[in-house]
Amino acid sequence: MSEHVTPYNDTKRSKKEQVTAMFDTISGNYDGLNRVISFGIDVRWRKKVVKLVAATHPTTVLDVATGTGDLAIQLAQTNATEIIGLDISEGMLAVGKHKVSAKKLEQTITMVQGDGERLPYDNDYFDAITVAFGVRNFQDLDQGLSEIFRVLKPGGVFVVLETSVPTKTPFKQGYKIYTKYILPLIGRIFSKDKSAYAYLSESAAVFPHGETFNNILKKIGFIDTNHKPQTLGVATIYNASKA
Repeated sequence: MSEHVTPYNDTKRSKKEQVTAMFDTISGNYDGLNRVISFGIDVRWRKKVVKLVAATHPTTVLDVATGTGDLAIQLAQTNATEIIGLDISEGMLAVGKHKVSAKKLEQTITMVQGDGERLPYDNDYFDAITVAFGVRNFQDLDQGLSEIFRVLKPGGVFVVLETSVPTKTPFKQGYKIYTKYILPLIGRIFSKDKSAYAYLSESAAVFPHGETFNNILKKIGFIDTNHKPQTLGVATIYNASKA
């Protein structure tokens, strides 16, 4: 399981502490590297997430593990009046706050440092909650999802965008080669943290995806679970709701 995969294999620090340190380190070049690594396709995936959320006409939206705020900024298109981008990494949030300010969205979007497994919000508060490429970084997946379930309003929508592993030949073999050898190499060339992109590819490979993740959502209490693989299965969009 993904909770056993850590960035630095440091037995003195928890996964949460290691992930926080990793994202603080790579925050400055995270956006540029993501565009290179995904060939820019991640922008298209986020647009699909926004479309799913917008269809519910939310007023309050929480973007957990917001990172540098890409999805939170795009969620402004939903016309929600309160959007909160929450992340545990101060470094990633600093980049995100600058982007929000540049877009003049400070009245709509608030960037908050916080732990996705201990959300500082009341029960049944948000109309919609999103996570893009963040659930696999939870130290305790069930705890993180349970917290999201708690603060989501009944009838609210939960949308997850996460990497997954293609199941069909030859895409499965090509994906393994790319993530095992090419992605870490790109990370080493462009990032000062040599372990970060090796961790990101390894954690994606072991994360439960497809129907397995849907079953975890159902166990937490979510209903109407659905998933749609993206771009030959290298990513998946999940959506669910709360009864």
